[in-house]
Amino acid sequence: MEEALEKLIRAGEIAKRVKEEVRPMIKPGAKLYDIAEFVENRIVELGGKPAFPCNLSINEVAAHYTPYRGDESVLREGDYLKLDLGVHVDGYIADTALTFRVGMDEDELMLAAKEALEAAIATARAGVKISELGKAIEEAIRKRGFNPIVNLSGHKIERYKLHAGVSVPNIYRPHDSYVLQEGDVFAIEPFATTGAGQVIEAEPTLIYMYLRDRPVRMPQARKVLAHIKKEYGTLPFAYRWLQGKFSDGQIRLALGQLVRVGAVYPYPVLKEIRGGLVAQFEHTIIVEKDGVRVTT
Repeated sequence: MEEALEKLIRAGEIAKRVKEEVRPMIKPGAKLYDIAEFVENRIVELGGKPAFPCNLSINEVAAHYTPYRGDESVLREGDYLKLDLGVHVDGYIADTALTFRVGMDEDELMLAAKEALEAAIATARAGVKISELGKAIEEAIRKRGFNPIVNLSGHKIERYKLHAGVSVPNIYRPHDSYVLQEGDVFAIEPFATTGAGQVIEAEPTLIYMYLRDRPVRMPQARKVLAHIKKEYGTLPFAYRWLQGKFSDGQIRLALGQLVRVGAVYPYPVLKEIRGGLVAQFEHTIIVEKDGVRVTT
């Protein structure tokens, strides 16, 4: 347990440092590709590995956008950029996110998500029901006049497992009866929006995850699957990470087939259903008897 704790804290320290170091890059005209590459390379330089691709989701996009090679997307003044990054040290994960208003100061929408995160952290300790965290999040977001996103949630984390089966909702749901246990690791990530409070899947899909070995006809798909399993294991990976190793045509065909047979799981971009602006803040916590330790 001592070794696990050390690695969780180390992953969190790397995540914190990268969050600070990337700040000067967040300005009008900056390329998303350059930001993502900086974040992921810096994680490796500091002794960690990316636990998932750096998510850079703008405005009404809530999650799951990561740039690809050749992506010319740039930041514009006033954009709400959600930067979500994950670090693992030997499979022990730190997951954290923050929102920038590009070229501008923090505003009410961002404060709603940030205060919701603080409220949930203040509520969490061993013996508390998950539903109480959802309640704290929802109340803080609504207090500022915004809506929580009901179909996005935080999640329990285990070694090499980013989503370990228990969710932390952004709303109060009385049936969420899981009780926090000492030593549990959770990512808490409130999303606040000016929209209806729901996300839908949209194109493109740029993030995937290995699920299981499945028989596939295409030799190229078998080759891509073997590479994915060896390099990324059970953690999400980016389309971009395959570029340069295989041709774009090969990647698209292989991933299409691997998704169809259930070998690989796709994470499409998630957009607010009414095009509302979205802000997100996230920390990873370790549950303790009388509170929590925030690692990120």
